[in-house]
Amino acid sequence: MDTLLSNTPEPNDNFQFERLLSGRGFSRIAGTDEVGRGPLAGPVVAACVILPKSCDHTIFLDSKKTTEKQRYRLQAILIDAGAHIGIGIIPPATIDKINILQASLLAMKASVEQLAAAADTPDVILVDGRCSVPVNIPQETLIKGDNRSASISAASIVAKIARDEIMVDLHRLYPQYNFRSNKGYPTQEHRSAISLHGPCPEHRQSFKGVKEFVI
Repeated sequence: MDTLLSNTPEPNDNFQFERLLSGRGFSRIAGTDEVGRGPLAGPVVAACVILPKSCDHTIFLDSKKTTEKQRYRLQAILIDAGAHIGIGIIPPATIDKINILQASLLAMKASVEQLAAAADTPDVILVDGRCSVPVNIPQETLIKGDNRSASISAASIVAKIARDEIMVDLHRLYPQYNFRSNKGYPTQEHRSAISLHGPCPEHRQSFKGVKEFVI
């Protein structure tokens, strides 16, 4: 599929790839992204989103550039606009078994399959990063795609909300780790809590910062 996106990209147009693929005859153009590769605990979560052509694509940004309030507002806009959304969740035990990269790709695959189960199978996928998703659907990988494609940005927002909500739920089960605040990359507070209490079942036991404390 390398030739499909061979045109010189416009740096300020975050719908150029979707538009180009539409011009090549694709109608169900999805973006997929994952969140949660770096944290010490919790699942890796991916989303796959097909934006309606009538949606204002300019408002979607990489989730890392948005506040929680903005993310919920943008997700509401997606739902109201009739965007097709799939979510994939891969737990820590699987991450430990197959490694975080493969788990991330598996989460993206699961998000695509959720769309397919609802009869919303994409006919082409824009994937954030360098690696293709293990599904038999045409796709194009985009390095820093969450900054370049509105569909991928929308997926990153949905995935971020889903994972954050999971971590808040885990906080209620394991308050000693303060997962409500320690959702993302390792903090000193989180590392200290692991050292003091040891890891819980939601920690990634293959990760440095956790494996040292696994009994």
